[in-house]
Amino acid sequence: MSAALEVAERAIAAASGDDVQAFVHRERSGLARFAEHEVHQPTLIDNVIVQLTVVRDGRVGSSATNRISDEGLAAAAARAEQSAENAPADPGFPGLAGPGEMPEVAGYDDETAALSPEEQAVRARAAIDAAGALGVYGYFTSGVTELAVAGTNGLSAAQTLTDATALVLAGDAEVSGFASATSWRAGEVDPAAVAREAAEKAARTRGGGAIEPGRYRAVLEPYALSELLEYFSFDTFNGLGLLEERSAFSGRLGERLFDEKVSVSDEPLDPAGLPKAFDFEGSPRRPVPLIDRGVARGVVWDRASAARAGNGTETTGHAVPPEMRPYGAFPFALSVAPGAAASVDELAELVGDGIYVTRLHYLSVVHPREGVITGMTRDGTFRIRDGRVAEPLANLRFTVSVPQVLAEVPGLTRERKLVNRSDFYGERYPFGVVCPALATAAFTITGVGSSPGL
Repeated sequence: MSAALEVAERAIAAASGDDVQAFVHRERSGLARFAEHEVHQPTLIDNVIVQLTVVRDGRVGSSATNRISDEGLAAAAARAEQSAENAPADPGFPGLAGPGEMPEVAGYDDETAALSPEEQAVRARAAIDAAGALGVYGYFTSGVTELAVAGTNGLSAAQTLTDATALVLAGDAEVSGFASATSWRAGEVDPAAVAREAAEKAARTRGGGAIEPGRYRAVLEPYALSELLEYFSFDTFNGLGLLEERSAFSGRLGERLFDEKVSVSDEPLDPAGLPKAFDFEGSPRRPVPLIDRGVARGVVWDRASAARAGNGTETTGHAVPPEMRPYGAFPFALSVAPGAAASVDELAELVGDGIYVTRLHYLSVVHPREGVITGMTRDGTFRIRDGRVAEPLANLRFTVSVPQVLAEVPGLTRERKLVNRSDFYGERYPFGVVCPALATAAFTITGVGSSPGL
């Protein structure tokens, strides 16, 4: 039995109710930050969070704790029980997840789990040394996450997963370039290669110029595409967003909204990503087709939004942590189907005249129903002329409709990249987007922001 599952079972034994569930989230990790040419601010975490839910006569109460002694769990149980006693009955409560068969997934690597703080620092130093004269900023991090859920109704599941990420921003006052790599196997993350990619990109950004506002054809690297899709997914791929008509799919499921080259799904079991067997409610995760050859096909559901939808709708295993549940379900494993292009250079040839975007920053959703997102490009924006990536540009402000960006797609690369989308500020829950680079016929630039540089 995993240590996290043992804690979950002790937690439900400490509480009483018609139904009781405990979700345990344990993290053991290290993060070695670096700036300029020094490794600094190492962060080491060993923590356990227990989320306890008690149901009594249709009333639901919960509490959380990281005190896993018998006394600590008893105190958490008392708070959850009192919360349930004081809560009004919830007619829309779908009940707690029951026992079910969990899928077998990969996602754990002994080498990654065994990395010491010293070894994490060595990998951070490798990034610094590979960047050359440019200053580099970023981190190498690796960790082990244990997830477990147990209930008085017989639910019992556990998973241990690993992850490692190297992120590098290289530059000085006049240039900047970005790169990252992530995997659940640390051996597949080469910090030196990440640093070289960032430094080489930075060297090409010196003297970035302006460009007139307007709609441009563009190449989006996987870093840029993954962030754009993540923000689009907050409302559009969300079952609650569909019900509340915040989703760009509301009233449009089954319609062709995008280029037929575009297919997107959520693939939580895919070993090419960061696979998970169950969600934060203890429901098995399952793949969900979202866009199939340009046609809007589906959204993801948790138990509450599925019950609200009715008509036999069931959870797809996409529940989020309790504090995020008012916003609905979320696709933690977006996967974009590859295309036929051999490289980003081939995409530039397809674009002909336009812009090349490495990364997006400061994103904000302006109009969720229409998928309108605003933000800025940075750390590697270039002009495309005559089918070639040419002179550098300043960081550009943009406002785009994602359905328009994906409506005419000249091509996508065959090679796809797992792009980390975790921020490492809260409990460690590694997730990312598996996607290719993409060429679009419509990317709207609204102005010029800052010059390249840190």
